This record gives sequence, C-alpha cells and structure tokens, in this order.
Amino acid sequence: MFEQTFKNIDDILHKDAGCGSELDYVEQTSWVLFLKYLDDLEKDKATAAELTGKTYTPILDADYRWATWAAPKGSDGKIDHHKALTGDDLADFVNIQLFPYLKKFKADAESADSIEYKIGEIFSELKNRIQSGYNLREVINLIDSLRFRTHAEKHEMSHLYESKIQNMGNAGRNGGEYYTPRPLITTIVKVLAPKIGDKIYDGAVGSAGFLCEAFAYLQSTKTLSTTDIEILQKRTFYGKEKKSLAYIIGTMNMIFHGIEAPNIIHTNTLAENLADIQEKDRYDVILANPPFGGKERAEVQQNFPIKTGETASLFMQHFIKILKAGGKAGVVIKNTFLSNTDNASVALRKLLLESCNLHTVLDLPGGTFTGAGVKTVVLFFEKGSSTKNVWFYQLNLDRNLGKTNALNEKDLAEFIELQKTKSDSENSWSVSINDIDQTTFDLSAKNPNKKEEVALRQPQEILDEMKALDAESADILNSILGLI
Repeated sequence: MFEQTFKNIDDILHKDAGCGSELDYVEQTSWVLFLKYLDDLEKDKATAAELTGKTYTPILDADYRWATWAAPKGSDGKIDHHKALTGDDLADFVNIQLFPYLKKFKADAESADSIEYKIGEIFSELKNRIQSGYNLREVINLIDSLRFRTHAEKHEMSHLYESKIQNMGNAGRNGGEYYTPRPLITTIVKVLAPKIGDKIYDGAVGSAGFLCEAFAYLQSTKTLSTTDIEILQKRTFYGKEKKSLAYIIGTMNMIFHGIEAPNIIHTNTLAENLADIQEKDRYDVILANPPFGGKERAEVQQNFPIKTGETASLFMQHFIKILKAGGKAGVVIKNTFLSNTDNASVALRKLLLESCNLHTVLDLPGGTFTGAGVKTVVLFFEKGSSTKNVWFYQLNLDRNLGKTNALNEKDLAEFIELQKTKSDSENSWSVSINDIDQTTFDLSAKNPNKKEEVALRQPQEILDEMKALDAESADILNSILGLI
C-alpha cells in the first residue's frame, strides 16, 4: 500500500516546477504525510480518552484539521470535491494560512518536550515547494488513502519512509550524510545492548536511524510497563543536528516510529565548548555516524583541546567527553582514523586509548555507504578504564557492495557472534596495547590470520599473453635473420 503510493507521489512531484530533486520529493512528501499521521494520532487519542470517560481536546483548531481543509468527506466516506480546496485556492491556503498557523505552535507550546512544540519547529523549518495546487491536491488525495492506525500499518510506513530517506542520501554527494545502512545500525545497537533507563545520544543525528533502531530494540527486549513507556517517550533518546532538512527528517522519522516528542535539537553540536560539559549533560550510550570529510572553522576548533579542522575528529572528542563513566559507544568513522600521522590524529588516538577501553574495531568493506566512496570502521568503546586489548574484525564479503548489493544483516552475523567472546578467526584477531607503537598509536593492524590467496588468472588472459610472447619471439627472430 505505502510503496506504490510513495512512487505515485514521486511521479507527481517530478513534474512540479518547485521540486527538482529527490531531496525535494522527500521533504514535500514528509510534511503532508506528517499532517495525515497527526490526524490519525489524534483520532487514536480521542478514542482512548473516550474509553476512559475523558474528553480529548484536539491539538489543531477545526479549520486546520486534515478533515476540514485536506480531505473533507461526504456521506459515502469519499473526499467531497465540492468542499476540498484545489488549484490556487489550495496553494494560497497552505502558504498564507496553514504554515503560519502551524509555525506559531513553537512559541505557544507549554514545553519543548511536547508534540505541539515539535509541530511548530517542523513548520518553522519547512516551506511548501509544491507550486501547483493541482499537484498538491493529487498528493493529498494519495496520502489520505493511507492509514496509520494499527501497529502493522505504522511499521510498514516507517520502514518505507526510511527507504525514501536512503534514496535521498543516494541522490546527494554523500549517501552517509542522511542514511546509515540499517543492518549496520542494528548490529551496532545489538553489540551495545542498551537497557531501559539508559540515556541514548547521537550528536550527528541525521535521519535519526540510530535512535529509531535503539527504540525498536528496547521495545523488543521486554514487556513494557506504563513507566517503561514513559521513560522511552521522554527520557531516553537525545540528538543534535546542524542541517535544517536533516533535523526535520530526523524529527519526523522518530515521530513516525512512535516517539511523539523527540528530544532532538537543531544546533551545531561542535559549537559547544567541551569545558562546559558537566555530569548532568552526559549519556549512558552513544550511537553515531559523524559526517565524513567535513572541515570546521577556527572558532569551532577553539572549543576543543586537540585542535583540528577534521569534523569527525572533533566529534570524537565530543563523544569521549560527553560519555558517562561506564558508558558505551559505537561510532562510525573513516578508516584513516586508525593510521593518520598528523599530530591531532595521534593525540586523539592516545586520548581514546587512555581514557576509554577501545575493545572492538569493525573494519567495513568499501561500498558500505552507497555514494560515500570511503572505507569506514566502527569503534566500540567504554569510558572509564584504559585499553588493554583491541579485538579487530575485518568484514570480508564474496561480493562488491553497491546499490544492487547492499549490506545485509546476514553479512554481519559472524561478527555479532564472535564479538561476544572476541574469538580469533580467519577474519578476527586481537592486539595488545603493548604491541602498539607508543609514539604513533597506529591502530591499522593487519590481519595475521587471513591466508594469502594466490589470484588465479583467467584462461583468456593466459592465452592473450601467450600470443603476445609468440609475436615478440617472431619479431626477434626476424631481426636476427635480417642480420645474416
């Protein structure tokens, strides 16, 4: 149901003058989808209130509810096209009345951890880019056909929404900017094994895939009490995001997954001075994939004791500082972190090894991040004790990764199993901190257990070489004969 609808919406937006890329398709689908989702959420809340003898007060005023402006229905349950706005009337209502009304929720909300506040934030950051009111009407009609009432419906919708986010990432220069492959996220969460009561943080939240997966994991670990549900909703998941679109997408993604008022802040994480971080600011679990290859200005670098322009290196300092003693982290970073020889990289590795137990390094193959063009590793560490041994796992696959051969959970099954005991295998080995160069702290250890395979040549390659050698021999023979 959702998949075909999303495809049909993309087809409509493709022909609209205001939408020029996959990024626009996702952004514009998102705000319409959000308002329909909000309408169904309000219906569920009204039903629940009625069952307990209470009265539910809708969030939105009557004129701005989905059933009034977007999908007024006749007695047959179908959209009443005589009442439903379309064309310029619809575009004017959305741009001049609806968006300004929704923006005001940010200022009027009683608390920042409320869905009212998030509504205001979302529509303060967004604008309607669908220029044709007729195209917008078609999009609304398609989205109105969707339901988000049952758990199965919400699950299918959130899954496909993430697929759209993945496509959005692939459309940009860096697929990892918005989307970390879900099998990798799932694996990192399983290794860290967060528990209810942990404060979980992503300082480069992007589409919030890590937080959504951690939520799903915690929901599956036990039968949740009312207290558990409240803890998960309000005091578990925290994130920060610098870019406007990513912030909106991440917020919506969490709402679609069931977190009504995500604790995601639109801010530059790296603008925070490390010296200002106090114990109350720290987290139990960090899950993150900071931006690849970014560069930061001098004024941002001044917030960190190890001065570097490399964005990911600054994030690493931030994560080490903001992690609680005894806290756990799983961070995706370029594999060059393990071996860069500049002073900042050496100092950062020294800091990590001395202040944390870097117990596991997962070495990922090229192509893990579609469109990113970089090799990455995942660093798993715990704060509070220094590193004694590092267990390495090199993910070797029998295929090249790409859009049509993406990473899957089966690929990572051996890693998860071996990581529990940190066992040696053809793909895994351990290195003592005493065997690491104490001047460079180089962590680019070579797999000592991997058998060197002699590459077998193809028959055609051998035949071509034989022909070339025969031709060369003939030329030499002719030259000799010419001298006689």
